Amino acid sequence: MDLTHSLTLAALIFTAALLYSSVGHAGASGYLAAMALVGVAPGEMKPTALVLNLLVASITTWQFVRAGHLRWRLLAPFVIASVPCAYFGGGIQLDAAVYRPVVGLVLVLSAARLGWTAKQGDIVVRPVAPAVALPVGAGIGFLSGLTGVGGGIFLSPVLMLCRWANTRETAAASAAFILLNSAAGLLGSWKAGVKFAPHLAWWAAMALVGGAIGSWWGSRKAAPPALRRLLAVVLIVAGLKLIFT
Repeated sequence: MDLTHSLTLAALIFTAALLYSSVGHAGASGYLAAMALVGVAPGEMKPTALVLNLLVASITTWQFVRAGHLRWRLLAPFVIASVPCAYFGGGIQLDAAVYRPVVGLVLVLSAARLGWTAKQGDIVVRPVAPAVALPVGAGIGFLSGLTGVGGGIFLSPVLMLCRWANTRETAAASAAFILLNSAAGLLGSWKAGVKFAPHLAWWAAMALVGGAIGSWWGSRKAAPPALRRLLAVVLIVAGLKLIFT
C-alpha cells in the first residue's frame, strides 16, 4: 500500500472510531468498510479490525462505566457464552472468495441496524432470562470472531428490539461486549498465525484518538441520527463492493 492510501485509511479509521465510539461501538464494521474501499488484502483485514476494536473498545467501555451506564448483570450471560465462541471463530481462516461476501453481508446488516435505530428513543426495559441470553451470546461471539467484528453491532439491535436495555445501557453493554470478544477473537487469530498490516501502529494511534473523543462525547450526549444515516450509506457501499467484486 502506498503512502496516499495509508493516510486515507488512517483518516477513515479516525472518523469511524470517533463516530462509532459515540454510540458504544468500537468501529470494526467501519474499519472493514474503510479497508475494503482502499484495497487492503483480505487476510489482513480481520486481525487489523480486531486490534483497532480492542483499543477503541477499551476506551469506550471506560467512558461509559464512568458515566454509570453499564449493568453488569445484564451483560454477564451474553459474555460467558460469547468469549469462548469468539476465540474459536477467530481461529478459523476463511478463503478470500468466502470471506469477502461474508464480511460484505455483515456490513450491509450493520447499515440496516444503524438506519433502524436512527430515530429510536429510550424504552421501558424488561429482564432477560439467562437461558435466552446464553445461546444468543454464543452465536454473536462466534460470528464476531469469524468476521473480525466485535459483536456489538449485532448485540445492540437484539437488546433494543427485545427491550432488554435502553439506549445508553445498550451502548455501555455493547462496548464491554466488544472489548471482551475482540480480545478473544484476536487471541484466536494470533494462535492461527495471522499476519498484521505493516502500517497498523499508525492506524491504531488514529483509532485511539478518535475513540477517546467520540466515547467521551457519546457517554454524555445523544448520538446525532444524521451521523448514523451517513455511516449506513458508507457501510452499504463497502458491503456491496465486497459482495460483488
